[in-house]
Amino acid sequence: MSSGLHTLIRLHKWRLDEKRRALAELQALADKLAQDTARLEREILAEQEIARSSPEASFGYGNFAKQAIERRKRLAQSVAQVEHQIAEATEEMAEAFQELKRYELAQEGRDRREDAKRKTRENAALDEVALSGFTRRREH
Repeated sequence: MSSGLHTLIRLHKWRLDEKRRALAELQALADKLAQDTARLEREILAEQEIARSSPEASFGYGNFAKQAIERRKRLAQSVAQVEHQIAEATEEMAEAFQELKRYELAQEGRDRREDAKRKTRENAALDEVALSGFTRRREH
């Protein structure tokens, strides 16, 4: 029965590792989206500066601004979705960790009980050897 528990522990460790990898991927995606957002804001500031300094360039700024606003909106939606997915993945990882710990604690309990039984058997065997030695010495 103990080998079954070891198998469950290995399975749950694998599941926990998978959850951790998925969370790391989502966090990497969130970082990329944050970088994209920062880059867009820098582009907007640069275009605004160009539009202010050159009257000819200001004619194209309206189209750029519309596209930038749309990109900003899409990025914000993507960030919100990824943040939601990160929250869910974090919760799933915590649940997987708790489940793994339950099995590990169960195995530790079994190991302690088996160790106590082994020690009891060893002590009984040693007591018997000592008793038979004592009995032999008394008989001689």
